[in-house]
Parts: sequence; C-alpha cells; structure tokens
Amino acid sequence: MASQPVRRFRPDPGAPPPAPDVWPATVPAIAQILREGLALGPGATVLVGENGSGKSTVLEVLAAALGINAEGGSRNTRLVTRRSEPGSLDLIVERPPGADRWAYFLRDETLHGLYSYLESTGGPDPLFHEMSHGEGLLAIVGSRMSSGGLYLLDEPDAALSFTGTLSLVVQLAGLVDRGAQVLIATHSPLLAALPGARILEVGSWGLREAEWSELELVASWRQFLVDPRSFLRHLS
Repeated sequence: MASQPVRRFRPDPGAPPPAPDVWPATVPAIAQILREGLALGPGATVLVGENGSGKSTVLEVLAAALGINAEGGSRNTRLVTRRSEPGSLDLIVERPPGADRWAYFLRDETLHGLYSYLESTGGPDPLFHEMSHGEGLLAIVGSRMSSGGLYLLDEPDAALSFTGTLSLVVQLAGLVDRGAQVLIATHSPLLAALPGARILEVGSWGLREAEWSELELVASWRQFLVDPRSFLRHLS
C-alpha cells in the first residue's frame, strides 16, 4: 500500500518565527502549530469550532505550505483576485518516501472564482455556473478528487443540503479507502461523523482531540432537534 501523502507540518527551525502579536500568530491554533507542528494520520481529519476560531486560517496556511493556490485548486491553478491569506509561515511538509504529492484545496467562499477559472481553461469540466452551488462542488470533488493525495476542504457543507452532505461523506470515505488523506473544516455534525475521522476541536485553547459524541455542536443540534421552539426561546 502506498504511503500516506503527508506525515506532518512542522516549523522550520532555521526561519525567524513570526511575531507572536501579529496575525495569524495571534490565532491560538496557528500559534500551536508554530510551536509544535501538526501531525496527520492516514485517512480523514476534521476541524470543528465556532466562527472565528481559526479553522479556515489553519487550512489556508497548510495549503500554502503545500504550494496550493490560496483561492482553491491545485499547484497549477492560476487564480488570484485579492491576496489576503497568511502564506505558509515557513512550515515544512514532511512526507514519507514515495508519497503521492497531488493535493487540492476547496474553499466555499472562493468557489465562484474557481468555477470561472476552470471554465475558462477549456478543459473537460462541466459548466459549473449552470449548476447549483452544491452541484458544482460535488462535481469538482468527483473530477478532481478521484485518487490518492491530500485534499483540503473549507466548510464544504455551506454549499450542500442534507442529502448533498451525505453524498460528500460517501465520496470522501471512498477517497480514504483509496489511500487519500482528507482535511476538512466544518460546522456540520454529519460531516464530522465521517467514518474513522480524527476530530480536532479548534478554539481559544488551540487544537485538541475530541470525540464526536462530546462535541458542543453535536449537543446543540440534539437539543434543537428534540424541541426547536423551546431551544429558540432560550436564545431570546
């Protein structure tokens, strides 16, 4: 069996560390990675946390370390609208010998631009802008995420219905079975339940391992589904 694509992201000991009081080092999850690195096991890793916790920033930094286009796509994607990402922060990517180096990055907030770019290249892709947002995302997953490699997905559930998210889970589970690694940032308890996934909860503490059944987002959804009206009354 082929080696997993990436073992670890680690700080470069020969590079000057970023100023701790300057973004993104002020994000606890990023500060932790700059101190300790981030080990990736085989299969799927899911980042969960509140808005502003740093999930997307983590994926942006790791994508930059891999040399992937910051607005989505692969190393070969030439798509730039506005440079606002933090860059690689001099992280080093540790790979096993012979590891698959293919990687792809999907960001919900930049999918419109990625759709336009892919259509402009004249390749075999469908006309994404004639699809719904969710249909387009699933089409990219099906065409660009079909083999081994490392795949980063930032809040793909934002584009998907319940059944669409189930379809994505099936596709990602198939990728993992074929030796790919998947790293996802999500608010979806359904996506976080991807079979065999390692869950990292992101917050003021940085990154910490968590069990699906103990996640706050799972508890909140359970309470809401049991009695939606009562749940919403308590918020007012």
